[in-house]
Amino acid sequence: MIENVGNLVCPALFDLGENCKVAILSVTEGEDKPIKYPYMFRESQVMILTKIDLLPYVQFDVNRCIEYAKQVNPNIKIFQVSATSGEGLNDWYEWLKNQIIS
Repeated sequence: MIENVGNLVCPALFDLGENCKVAILSVTEGEDKPIKYPYMFRESQVMILTKIDLLPYVQFDVNRCIEYAKQVNPNIKIFQVSATSGEGLNDWYEWLKNQIIS
């Protein structure tokens, strides 16, 4: 895995030898990020929507975010996860395992 700890533009512009790109988006960042940074989400095979346990406490429209992501990449696979509760992590882990086996 290659992590970029910068913005959502630079990592999408370069081939770093990865098997796939995964965009990680927190609900605290706002649902507009897929349309604000379309190249990153267009190039990613997966979007992980994190911190979903915070949804009752932040203004974030999950459906709108997914709609935006699908607008820029109709084939993007989306996982909604919470590291606190563990929700959605089993699906993400299963997807990862399948990538290793494939």
